[in-house]
Amino acid sequence: MARSVNKVILIGNLGRDAETKFTPQGVAVSRFSIATTRRIKDNATGDWKDETDWNNVVLWRNENLAQYLTKGKQIYVEGRLQTRSYEDKDGNKRYSTEVVAEEVMLLGGRGGEGGESGGMVSAPRSASQRVTPPAGGAKQGGGYDDFDPGISDDDVPF
Repeated sequence: MARSVNKVILIGNLGRDAETKFTPQGVAVSRFSIATTRRIKDNATGDWKDETDWNNVVLWRNENLAQYLTKGKQIYVEGRLQTRSYEDKDGNKRYSTEVVAEEVMLLGGRGGEGGESGGMVSAPRSASQRVTPPAGGAKQGGGYDDFDPGISDDDVPF
């Protein structure tokens, strides 16, 4: 049997601040949108223009990360596509396709400025794994260890 692949890699800017809610079982779900832009040449005028695509992203079990995911910041997201169905207010069946993030990396420095590298956070594979804030972030409550993402510029796929 042939294997299949469901892999998404996006680099873009956050369209809004991440929102975190909790399931009835207490599991954190953060949602945000990411804009990716490409330049294309208009065949009619010969001018270059930007086209932007918006993707909805879901990040499970990382409630501490949402505070760093603010509108305008550039991020790297790696995950998989997932389509789910639901019924709207009128009882019509609707479908939604979103990226389920497995890794999220803040790009650029603090506050979206260049110069310093961002930090990478992987979505936990189990509830027992802890969340690590991005490099340069404020330490909170439980006291995080120094963050070492273990990657270099050579690891970024662009």
